[in-house]
Amino acid sequence: MLIGIPSILGPELLATLRAMGHGDEIAIVDGNYPAQDHARRLVRADGHGLLPLLQAILTVLPLDDDAPFAIGRASLHNDPDQTGEIHHQIEALCGSMKPGYAVQAMAGDDLYPRIRAAHTIIASSETALYANVILRKGVIRGDG
Repeated sequence: MLIGIPSILGPELLATLRAMGHGDEIAIVDGNYPAQDHARRLVRADGHGLLPLLQAILTVLPLDDDAPFAIGRASLHNDPDQTGEIHHQIEALCGSMKPGYAVQAMAGDDLYPRIRAAHTIIASSETALYANVILRKGVIRGDG
């Protein structure tokens, strides 16, 4: 256990977040996603839902200010014009934790290749369908 670090962030996930560089992306995927097959690197978060993992990661991960968007999410039926309850929850959580960062709804044709190319995939046990999120790591800017 560490002070100030959410306990859901285990050693493997913390090491992964620390090892990522500016512009690297991490994907948190639902329990139905074929994470084992698609991952370059895989961190299992069995027993945890998407939202608690997302909340914990957003407490420690700087987001990219230089990209068109730093938070992407799946869309209901892979159609960016359709949303489910989980998407509203993702947007509310990100809006409260990272104001100023819009959550980009993505079509499946855009989302799935980015998940496959991600630095790491975190496989959650989320049961909601289309509950996949991509976060793009930014930098911590110095004072000078």
